Amino acid sequence: MKMKAIGYTTNGAIDRADALIDLEIEQPTAKGHDILVKVAAVSVNPVDTKVRQNRPAEGDTPVILGWDAVGEVVEIGDKVSQFKTGDQVWYAGAINRPGTNAEYHLVDARIVGRAPKTIETSAAAALPLTTLTAQEMILDRLKVTDPVPGAANAIVIIGGAGGVGSIAIQLLRQQTDLTIIATASRAETQDWVKELGAHHVVDHSKPLPEQIAALNIGAPAFVFSTNYSETYVPQIAEFIAPQGRFGLIDDPKGFDIMPFKGKAVSIHWELMFTRSLFTTDDIARQGEILDTVAGLIDAGKVRSTATESFGTINAENLKRAHALIESGRAKGKIVLEGF
Repeated sequence: MKMKAIGYTTNGAIDRADALIDLEIEQPTAKGHDILVKVAAVSVNPVDTKVRQNRPAEGDTPVILGWDAVGEVVEIGDKVSQFKTGDQVWYAGAINRPGTNAEYHLVDARIVGRAPKTIETSAAAALPLTTLTAQEMILDRLKVTDPVPGAANAIVIIGGAGGVGSIAIQLLRQQTDLTIIATASRAETQDWVKELGAHHVVDHSKPLPEQIAALNIGAPAFVFSTNYSETYVPQIAEFIAPQGRFGLIDDPKGFDIMPFKGKAVSIHWELMFTRSLFTTDDIARQGEILDTVAGLIDAGKVRSTATESFGTINAENLKRAHALIESGRAKGKIVLEGF
């Protein structure tokens, strides 16, 4: 049986006519730990653009992008016990498998959660990848509930208005008592991070140490960098507390860690695909995280970070979404719904 999908056969720039194309491919079948999901809505992340630019297709097999989805379980593998057909689910998928820009999508049930019930499907689709990235960084990598001796009980989020920063601010407000300092440079993004719960906003286009010192709260224990991490290293090394913890999620072309040695700052990478990529013993933690956050959403404590809807899931609309993300002007998340 054939299904609709969007992908490419030649990687490269988004302004090419065939950068993303509408396709018809074979519908997969669920086996083992997998479930087959009828995709209702997706969102677009920076990883989509990076893969599209850099990953070549293998032979004639197109690359299908997409690492966020909400949909209905229509088939389950023989090793799946936590879901049944008809369940509404959300997840971020795996980087080494075909993506969610398709009518039907196969995913390991262990990295899947039950979708929130109180928000629209498209609003929910904005959250899985960024939620997993933020929660894993906050609790599993930086371990923000474990204080840094003598440091201010505070975290600086560099790039607070992006998809990850937007959900990280909310999760920190709901799960910790940390003072949240978010960086944003434009009036609209500064207002956005304040609305989401940041206690303080500083401008990352200006020197950060002076702005953070002016808050009179002391040296922050934690820094969570979502973009341009290599350019902020000297500044972070200056304002972070001794024995503080620094986490990053982007892909610096060069990254000098020596400025952190004097303060014995620990460095933590987060990649939310690690658990699925290596089928780690704790792979099911991703499903648990998504269930936890769905509960926070349904309790009215966390809101969607969807800011723009680009219509139905097709090549033309996905190309527009990719172009906006690559422009660096996106705020929150871009969602698409239905085929």
